[in-house]
Amino acid sequence: MISLRCLGRAVPRQVSRTIPQLPLRNLCTIRQSSLLQQSWRGAPRPAYTAFSTSQTAREKEGQVDQELSVKLDSELRLEKETRDSDNLPSTLQDFLDNSPYELEDHPGQEEVALTRKFGDESIRINFSIADLNSMDQDDADSYGEDPALSDEEAAEAEATNVQSGGANTKGSINQGKTKGGNFAVAPEDSIAASDRAEGSYEDPSSGEGEQEPSFPVRLSVTVEKAGKGALQLEVVAQDGETVIENVYYYQKPELADAKTADLDWSRRNLYTGPPFGNLDVDLQVLLERYLTERGIDTALALWVPEYIDWKEQREYLTWLSNVKNFVDA
Repeated sequence: MISLRCLGRAVPRQVSRTIPQLPLRNLCTIRQSSLLQQSWRGAPRPAYTAFSTSQTAREKEGQVDQELSVKLDSELRLEKETRDSDNLPSTLQDFLDNSPYELEDHPGQEEVALTRKFGDESIRINFSIADLNSMDQDDADSYGEDPALSDEEAAEAEATNVQSGGANTKGSINQGKTKGGNFAVAPEDSIAASDRAEGSYEDPSSGEGEQEPSFPVRLSVTVEKAGKGALQLEVVAQDGETVIENVYYYQKPELADAKTADLDWSRRNLYTGPPFGNLDVDLQVLLERYLTERGIDTALALWVPEYIDWKEQREYLTWLSNVKNFVDA
């Protein structure tokens, strides 16, 4: 019995020694990974991706794109109908054909230039269609004034028609301040149209003799001589007239048309001359003749506003087309 008991005790010990023992840590890791694999395999897969690429998600967000495109197309058709041709009108082309100036106009840019040679001088005239846009903005601001102010001005004007001494009413007689007060103006006291001075009356409804004034255009006239610097004149052209506002002299010609910030900064502290109005009257007249001799005259002053109006319409058509193409894209 004792030998069998010893044999039963020895066999388990021997078996345990021959079988290698696995580390507990590895067994735990295997158990955990198997649990994760089972849970991952059991998780349901989504029927669609997190970021949907369906047609609904790709639709345009804007709600007025189609309406805006239709309106832009309507504006385009209207502008093309009111415009005779894309070519330069004959009146504008005739000036260029008979003028020593050459036109420099790049589509898409506001600034336009006229250049020519005059002896040993190089003359360049710059102007911009921004002057027309500025005039339109000023008109829009005046239209937006408070109507109540206009009513007050009308009331004041009506009040001034009542005589307070002196003839304040146009075309009236027998009016003045007396001891008894002001005279009442009777209809028979009014001056007949036939008795008035010739040219003092014009029928407002006739519209004859009236011409719509053009808008003012700023011209930058630069006269350059090689090695002698440049003379720059700021001129305003309107209704066939040119008015000099300032005359500058630059020893370095590149400062006259400063296209960089460094050049603009360099000329800020320079003394370039007094205001034109402070010059002697005879000197002002001679400077005006100086421009006229170089072709800055009445013909040019009439041509520039018309060309600006034509170019602005062309650029506006291009702008409408570009905006419509962008909205439709």
